[in-house]
Amino acid sequence: MEGYASLWGVADLNGDVVQAGAFADSLAKTGAEGVRMLSQHDGRAPVGVWDRIMEDARGLFVRGRIADWSPEARFAAALSRAGAMDGLSIGYRTARARRQGRLRVLSGVELWEVSLVTFPMLPGARFRAVQTGPSSRR
Repeated sequence: MEGYASLWGVADLNGDVVQAGAFADSLAKTGAEGVRMLSQHDGRAPVGVWDRIMEDARGLFVRGRIADWSPEARFAAALSRAGAMDGLSIGYRTARARRQGRLRVLSGVELWEVSLVTFPMLPGARFRAVQTGPSSRR
C-alpha cells in the first residue's frame, strides 16, 4: 500500500497546515522503521510496517505492508481490500509551529505513527493498494 499521510500547505479539518520539510528532522532520526503503522490510532496493536516514508514535492509519502499477525491487522487488511478504509492520519508531537490567522502552520513535527483510518483529519490523505515486486519500487 502507498499514499500520502500529509500534504504540504493544505489545511486539515482542525486548521493545521504542514509546511514542506516539517518531517525532515524526525525522519533523519528514526527513519521509516521508527514510525509505527496503526489502525485508527490504536497504539495497542500495530497492524503492519512502513517500508518507506519520505518527503516529496507533494507531501509525506508512505509505502508499507499490512501484516497478518493479529486479528486487528487482518481486520485492517480486510477493510482496506474492500475499500471501506483508505484514509491516513499522522500521530505526532509538534516541535515548531506558528499561528497564521485561524490556522496553525507546523514547520517541525516529530512523527510517531501513521494510522490507517476511516475518516482522515486531512481529507486528501489517502492510500491505495499497489502490486509488490520490482516494477512497484519507487
